[in-house]
Amino acid sequence: MNSLKLRTAGMAVSAAALSIALAACGSSGPAGTGASGDSATMWGLTGGDQPVVQAAVDSWNKTHPDSAIKLDFFANDAYKTKVRTAVGAGQGPTLVYGWGGGVLKSYVDAGQVDDLTGFLKENPEVQNRYLPSILESGVIDGKTYALPNNKVQPVVLYYNKEVFDKIGAEAPKTWDDLMALVPKFKAAGVAPFSLGGQSKWPDLMWLEYLVDRIGGPEVFANIAANKPGAWSDPAVIEALTKIQELVDAGGFINGFSSIAADSNADQALLYTGKAAMILQGSWIYQGMKKDAADFVTSGKLGYTPFPTVEGGKGDPANVVGNPTNFWSVSSKATEEQKKTALEYVKDGMFTDENVQGLIDSGAVPVVTGIEDKLAASPDKDFLTYVYGLAKDAPDFTLSWDQALSPAQGDAMLANLDQIFLKKITPEQFASTMNATIGK
Repeated sequence: MNSLKLRTAGMAVSAAALSIALAACGSSGPAGTGASGDSATMWGLTGGDQPVVQAAVDSWNKTHPDSAIKLDFFANDAYKTKVRTAVGAGQGPTLVYGWGGGVLKSYVDAGQVDDLTGFLKENPEVQNRYLPSILESGVIDGKTYALPNNKVQPVVLYYNKEVFDKIGAEAPKTWDDLMALVPKFKAAGVAPFSLGGQSKWPDLMWLEYLVDRIGGPEVFANIAANKPGAWSDPAVIEALTKIQELVDAGGFINGFSSIAADSNADQALLYTGKAAMILQGSWIYQGMKKDAADFVTSGKLGYTPFPTVEGGKGDPANVVGNPTNFWSVSSKATEEQKKTALEYVKDGMFTDENVQGLIDSGAVPVVTGIEDKLAASPDKDFLTYVYGLAKDAPDFTLSWDQALSPAQGDAMLANLDQIFLKKITPEQFASTMNATIGK
């Protein structure tokens, strides 16, 4: 099997820090599972994977009452701040959920997560179950600090086929195509694009793809490598300019800055026909499959690669997003908690039931030998599309807010929000971000 080709953006893009959030209340494991004060703890995200993770932990706790795991879920946006604060204070969960990149590197540099290299050597069956390049994403300075725990997650351009049919339009293949659709949808009373701008990180997907399409992956590689002045690259300025041109044209739904992605409000605008398109991660398919099953099964949901930009240097097959999410093990946990965590990683996840559960939820697990299972799924068209996107990508760039250091990532999202709101210019954005280089 071909492995996914992933970019490490000038650093070892490992695994431990999704942008999660505190907005939702935690949900502990079921009563009577044997969890005690010294139980291993796990924090997960609400949303598409939640039932699958809960089922895996419930099964583990039922068969391992003396090494039960206490599981809590949090909404994506709040988790990001919560977990970084908790880990920094030595009070994080035993199993730290993350994305990799600069956030994971900050944990490693501070000695807050364990080196798992020896664990893999002792348990080659764990190492062999993963797509090789995905596993490599958990490596920093030649050592493994994070192990994949769920699915492949490229960013996809989704569209509502029914809305497109009403105006006789086709999915955009170029940026010019995309801009030409804006007035047509507006004339039909439909917002061209939905956007969860309140959450800020959905804004980033536009910048990531445009910079790649215009300048190629080397532009962000220079940023991630802390090259002085890298944010002033002409590709960055042009990408920011195009974003503001799209805003000026009315490309995004009115009030986008008050729409939260955590509540799935952005995707609801797509399947209810209020918006024609949305640029989002492959993970929102799970939400739409659950909340708008008829929309998905009726064939009204379309998906396509991000458009090309005339004169751009980037390969049209490049993707951005998250290779997967990961578990790291807290160095501050007790030896008993660490033992439980590693036993769960070895035997409690990516079981046949767990893999099938992920596929049934509308996701592509990051393990080998699943082609037949994907082909047998009712969601085979989307799942094989996503698998192919990632597998065949010449370059798969990790989400910038995770690839960069926490300080840079936070500054970038805050300033990108100002770009979308037309409160700063592209040049001002670049100047501000250049000042964060190396921080």
